[in-house]
Amino acid sequence: MVGNADDRVYYVISDLHIGGDEQLEEVEFLDELLGFLERLERTDEDAELVINGDAFGLWEFTAVEGTEKFDVLEETYPELFEQLRATGENVPVTLLPGNHDHELAAYEEYVERFDEYNVELVQTESMVRPVGDYAIHFEHGHQRDPNNRIENWGDPDATPLGYYYNTLVTSRAGQLSHRGRYNWLKDVQAVTPTERMPVWLFSKYFYREMNPLLRYALVPFLLLFNVSAALAVFAGLDLIGVWSIPVEWITAFLGRFGAAGTVIWFLLWINVAVAGLLLLVGIPLHFLRRDIRKTIDRFGVFETELTVDAEAPYEEAAREVFDERPETAVFCYGHTHRPSVQAVGEGLVVNSGTWLKRLHRRDGVIGLLPPVFYPSYQLCAVRIAAGSEGVVVRYEAIEKPSPGTEELTLTERLLTLGRRPDPELPDRAVAQGELTVSAPEAAE
Repeated sequence: MVGNADDRVYYVISDLHIGGDEQLEEVEFLDELLGFLERLERTDEDAELVINGDAFGLWEFTAVEGTEKFDVLEETYPELFEQLRATGENVPVTLLPGNHDHELAAYEEYVERFDEYNVELVQTESMVRPVGDYAIHFEHGHQRDPNNRIENWGDPDATPLGYYYNTLVTSRAGQLSHRGRYNWLKDVQAVTPTERMPVWLFSKYFYREMNPLLRYALVPFLLLFNVSAALAVFAGLDLIGVWSIPVEWITAFLGRFGAAGTVIWFLLWINVAVAGLLLLVGIPLHFLRRDIRKTIDRFGVFETELTVDAEAPYEEAAREVFDERPETAVFCYGHTHRPSVQAVGEGLVVNSGTWLKRLHRRDGVIGLLPPVFYPSYQLCAVRIAAGSEGVVVRYEAIEKPSPGTEELTLTERLLTLGRRPDPELPDRAVAQGELTVSAPEAAE
């Protein structure tokens, strides 16, 4: 156990990714964040706010170096820093570095600068806090990710693979985003896992950047591709004399509509011809692609988050922490941007999610149209406190409307009718001698 019972309540947020080059300066949830901090400024609870990594996007700054980035943050977000100062006068505010703001662990000056705003910067990889008779283990989580692991913690020149992605791709997106027909490229930070980047880029090109006349000319063909592919098969069977009934039935049906039916028949057969050619090429390419994929999987080459369980490293890490320190009831991390609660042994593994926009892939039901990435927000704070049942973990939602209406084209909205995402935060969970997970209830 961790000494005497502690009645302190912990509020945990992470992955704000505030700051960056040009268009990345925009913080779309700033009003909601200020409101949350103002609430803690007025609370009567014995509370502590833990910002569990990636509060700031320091990797996304390419024009300034070192602690000069703090100067830029102060100048760009004066309201936020003044609110941190005010909140910190009422409740302790603790900041852990993540991978995007690992530089906070590299310069002692950052500790002094944040202290001026009543924020305690902890420059270690992790920290422990007491909760009742138990303990909470906090870490951002990137040390369990081989692409973002910092081998020499506190080294200002640490550059894991993720560093290059963010300085070369994310920062560049922030610099170029305003050149698009719509300022969408800055949302590159919301694309997770990053393996979906090519599909997302193609989707946004098709629905946002493609010449509208070309897009609207392609849409009917792409929508009718499945029908055309079936007709191409029927036409082939008719030509070789195997089965002519489907073609005869379609011809007779469209003939009832006179000239309109003739036009439809003409357009349909153009689609059939193109679909037939694509099928002839596509079938052998499909088998070739499948064989290549099997070979890649067999050798473990290009193994990514799409083929590996992204949560597995954190479950394993939590087991190690629970074994080494049996008093630990909660292993709390961020990094993956996916709010979740999992029971591991007698403890809970808790992910605090992100305040960035989330993109939900919606594949087309028919045709070959690119998938739509529907945007939403899932802003939340994780509340961890000791209760009569044990250590209680509960997610508190911070409401922010979905930006889908403003950010999606008419075509995208039509294709996602009835398929709008409605992400739900995890249910209330309790860690104690025996773990229970139940539906949300009122605060303890």
